[in-house]
Amino acid sequence: MKKVYVKRNGNVVETSNIEKGCVIRLIDPSEEEIRWAVEFLDVDEDFVLDPLDEDERARVDVDEDRVLVILKIPMKLPQGSRLPYRTTSMGIVLTPDYTLVVSKREVNFIDGNMAKFDIKKRSRMLFQILQMNARFFLTHLGEIQKSIDLIEEELHRSLRNKEIEELMRLEKGLVYFVTSLRSNELVMDRLLKGNVIPIYEEDRDILEDAIIDTRQAIDTANIFSDILAGMMDAYASIISNNLNIVMKILAVMTIILEIPTLLSSFYGMNVALPLQKDPHAFLHIIIWSAVSILLILFWFRKKRWI
Repeated sequence: MKKVYVKRNGNVVETSNIEKGCVIRLIDPSEEEIRWAVEFLDVDEDFVLDPLDEDERARVDVDEDRVLVILKIPMKLPQGSRLPYRTTSMGIVLTPDYTLVVSKREVNFIDGNMAKFDIKKRSRMLFQILQMNARFFLTHLGEIQKSIDLIEEELHRSLRNKEIEELMRLEKGLVYFVTSLRSNELVMDRLLKGNVIPIYEEDRDILEDAIIDTRQAIDTANIFSDILAGMMDAYASIISNNLNIVMKILAVMTIILEIPTLLSSFYGMNVALPLQKDPHAFLHIIIWSAVSILLILFWFRKKRWI
């Protein structure tokens, strides 16, 4: 899919005409669109193909007056996926006349908010994307925190494996986040030096804010990862403790139910027994059973077994 954005009358609009200063957006491009981008922009083919690899690392490549910046973008997968969160790659190619943004998937904070970017100033637009990407990571980390809180509520009463599987998936997603954020940080540190693209003073604050937000996201992801590791250990202990409690309750119930069973078994034997001719014999058995149960419960309680 190919889209073209231009700025007219102060607004960013989508158009079918390509003109200088426009932004060309490629989403999962076909082979024909890839060939067109390579020939039209006069860039190396790897500048278009590398960002389409979702496992491509974040980096900066320079080829004469063409610059490729590959970023790692957070991505929330559909419910039921093996992983709730992971990352994908997105490439930004800066040429003297055009800006190309290419990725395998749609990127919500770009494709739905193109009007928020200053596309006429390409370096500023790049820094704005970096900043919004860092904040997008923070948004997903906030969602992960809510998921952790929900799972934590189930820990004290659950004996299932479902919660621990969810924790493992969240922890794996955080590994993707931490690795991607660190590689994005290296990209931004290199851009901050100013030897890749020129940095104007009014744009430096945007890039520095993006670096601060990225480092905050790294710290947050590391904290959540440590919390998850501790929760999984606690979860195993809680499951074991809950199982012990259930087994203790079952053992107490078994002992209590044995008393009336034992008494009724005595009076089921074909031998002479006390009170067997008493018309209230059944009532006596019930009373003796109830009293015996109460005494045993009192003894268990005194021993702090229940």
